[in-house]
Formats: sequence, C-alpha cells, structure tokens
Amino acid sequence: MLVMTLLELCGLTAAYGERVVLHQIDLRVDDGEIVAILGANGAGKTTTLRSISGTTRRSGQINFAGGSLLGLNASGAARLGIAHVPEGRGAMGQLTVNENLRLGAYTRPAGDLAADLDRVFGYFPRLKERQRQTAGTLSGGEQQMLAIGRALMARPRLLLLDEPSLGLAPLVARGIFDMIQAVNREAAVAVLLVEQNAVAALDISHRAYVLESGRVAITGASADLKRDDTVRRSYLGY
Repeated sequence: MLVMTLLELCGLTAAYGERVVLHQIDLRVDDGEIVAILGANGAGKTTTLRSISGTTRRSGQINFAGGSLLGLNASGAARLGIAHVPEGRGAMGQLTVNENLRLGAYTRPAGDLAADLDRVFGYFPRLKERQRQTAGTLSGGEQQMLAIGRALMARPRLLLLDEPSLGLAPLVARGIFDMIQAVNREAAVAVLLVEQNAVAALDISHRAYVLESGRVAITGASADLKRDDTVRRSYLGY
C-alpha cells in the first residue's frame, strides 16, 4: 500500500528572540499515523508544534500536504487542515460547551455543523451531557475533551496535541488516549503527539522521536523504542 507523507520537517530551526531552541530538526508524519514526540522538559517538544502551527519564529522546511507552511500564520495553517490543541486547553470559560465547539469550525467552509457536533459527542458523550454548561465549570478531564472536540470541529487532516494527559487522573487520561486512537482510526486524522507519559505515548503511536536539547536524539517505530535500553532507562522508568 502506498503511504503518503502528510507533514515533513527538514532542517527546522526555531528561536525565541536570540535563544535558539530547535536545531535542524527532521521529522515526518504520514497520512493515518500517530507520531509521538518525547523528551525532557525544555527539549523543544512544544516549540516543534508551535513551529508547525505558525506561532513562533522558524526557518528550514515545513511541508504539509505538498505545500510549504513557511510564511503562514496560525490561521493560515488552520485553514489548510492543521488543528493545534496547546497545553493548558484554552477553553473560553464564559461560553457554553456548545458555543466553544462551534467556535472550532470558524476556519472551515460552511457545512453541516449539527453532523459535526454529533460526531464530537459520539467521541465524548460527557460533552453532550454538558453542552449547555459553561466551559469554566467543567472538570480538567472534561476541559481536555472540549479542547480536542473543538479542534475536531475544524475537520483537520493533522491534529497537534500538546500534553493531553497533563494533570489528569490515570483513568481519565486513559480515556483520552483511547479517544485519540479512535479519532485516528475512524476519522483518518493523523496525530502528532507531545506527551510526558512516554509509556502511554508509545503504546498508542506508530513511530516516535526523542528530542534532547532541541535535536533529534533517537527515532524509530514505537514498538522498537519501547525495547530500546536507552529509552527505557531515560524515559520509561524500567
């Protein structure tokens, strides 16, 4: 079966002011893949996602669906089919769940919003129960569901997820990871996942990259990295 590359980073460099954070990163995500980015705090994981979505200064090559993302801001990347769920969730707390979800569709052509809402509620039945509730009153897990659901309303081809399990109870986090797999499998959405829970990230991803000090230190199939002694000792804790 022919596999098409959806996202490709070649020699990606990114900086905040004079401080260079990423150094010549090469990375790819194929259609239908879940790819994980692992590494210690400060390794450059979040900056990689920000570089793709156009929210930080970067250079090198960033190609998506056959075209370059350089020169595009976050809105331009979103209109091409990239949805970024940053760390911290970012729900509009004064708006209802339903209103937050509808905001997620602003970049896409007009269509049947009701069908898309039903699809999101299928992944997250809890959101359907809370749809008239203001987002600020939701639990942490529900707010994470809302953030991902809002991103899915844009009908993305690529979903960028930054620490989706952060601060969540293990059982709630497990549900989030199950949903990520379901979206990838059922909606054919590719996923680039930054996650401190390296074991869970490797469990659900096809391939992974380990960053150290803004450089790719290790890459390979997730199943292989789980057996790699260096990865196990440094990131998996066994």
